[in-house]
Amino acid sequence: MQDASKVANASPEWSALLEAVFAMGKRLGMRSSDALRPVDVVEVSVVASIRLPSGRLMVDSPWPEGRPGRELAERIPPGTYGVEASWVEAPYEFMGESFDGRECAALRLLVRNEPVSVWEMTLGVDEDVEQLVSGDEIGFETDTAMGAFADACSWQALTEPFRQFWERHEQLPGVAIDRETKKVRSGEFEMVTHHASQADLLTCPAEEGVTAVWMGRTAAGEVATVAVAPYLSWLA
Repeated sequence: MQDASKVANASPEWSALLEAVFAMGKRLGMRSSDALRPVDVVEVSVVASIRLPSGRLMVDSPWPEGRPGRELAERIPPGTYGVEASWVEAPYEFMGESFDGRECAALRLLVRNEPVSVWEMTLGVDEDVEQLVSGDEIGFETDTAMGAFADACSWQALTEPFRQFWERHEQLPGVAIDRETKKVRSGEFEMVTHHASQADLLTCPAEEGVTAVWMGRTAAGEVATVAVAPYLSWLA
């Protein structure tokens, strides 16, 4: 019988990838769609800081998905945290032109400046570890390829710009509409601030389908980081 206390832990191979994807210059492997395209980490940098005054972390799609957002069961100390992103390149040629294949591979919330001893797949509030025992993939679902890190207590207010955009887009199809969000890194990420609660939201890349959320723990069992790394599923 599987040990439920360890079933959420990442495999040694996946743990190594979660470490490597945030290490500048590391080669992660090859693209699964092209065994001749090596994937290298070319940039790792902090892109923003977000405030989480409640210590309750939501990691989910900011778009209206017809369900409540997915709050993580694990709490972190209330505070302001840096968010670090990783970019990879997998060069290729198409119709005689060369492309660098640059993409954002992963994003992580920096909770403690300590080494990660164990990586585990996070559970949401009201989720059961038995879901992992049965082999189900645990994470948030979206068909927009976008997720977000945000304070759970202010989730409704922080995601309001996305709901408003969605509603206006349905009312005015074909009309260009701007979202009331702050563009980060030339629009690669979007940020929303709720001044009343002093809380923030920052978008992140996600898979279309289920995106797992990974938690890195220190040797003492404290939360060191919370990460999403959708690009890793595309490696051979």
